Amino acid sequence: MHTAILATALTGFAVVNAAGPIVEGYTGRLGDAAIVQDNPVGVTYTATLPDSPTTGVRGYVAGTSNANGTGVNFNVNLFGFPDASLGPFLYHIHDQPVPANGNCTATRAHQDSYIRGEAPPCDRTQPQTCQDGDLAGKHGNITTSPFQTAFLDLYLSTAQGPGSFFGNRSIVIHTSNTTRLTCANFTLTSGNNTSSNTTSPSGNSTVTGSNPVSSPFTGGAAVTCVGSGAIIAGLAAFLL
Repeated sequence: MHTAILATALTGFAVVNAAGPIVEGYTGRLGDAAIVQDNPVGVTYTATLPDSPTTGVRGYVAGTSNANGTGVNFNVNLFGFPDASLGPFLYHIHDQPVPANGNCTATRAHQDSYIRGEAPPCDRTQPQTCQDGDLAGKHGNITTSPFQTAFLDLYLSTAQGPGSFFGNRSIVIHTSNTTRLTCANFTLTSGNNTSSNTTSPSGNSTVTGSNPVSSPFTGGAAVTCVGSGAIIAGLAAFLL
């Protein structure tokens, strides 16, 4: 009986944590993402994938400030993907940079300054409700190899300060089941990342709405994982 109760609890936990279907209008705890304006002109951050012995995936993801300062123009050029049965492949901006040892797991979760979470999945028709760093969710998965695309993302920043700034973060490439294949840090490859707004000495981009201030990752994703495991372990200890 206890085993049956535990199995039911675990099943419920899995359902809660599954991505599930798209929920129209679902957004972050801090609301919809704000459109970023007044990005510094001519600034480009590029993440170039390393020569890894564990995968053949190579290429780069580059983000350049839009000419009018609103949003960021991305140029994506990737190739060398494994068997298509592992796709469609996903790519996201992750919260933390890749450490010196190249461990992609250390990049933690997606850039998510509005505290939306990954579930339910992003609705491409309402990109303001998605995680800032969910590039695949907002602009489409990787479905070909080689893969090339370009798009304007209105909710990311090339100026330090707001939570929408991606220049100190990383890009991670995943299989369809979210296994991490490879990753790379964004680095400044062109321009000066201070704001073009001369009235804002802080160098922060202007946003239409409230944009959270960028702050170091405090381990929230890891805490959530540990907390969930502790709950299950406690329940198992009580029932068995």
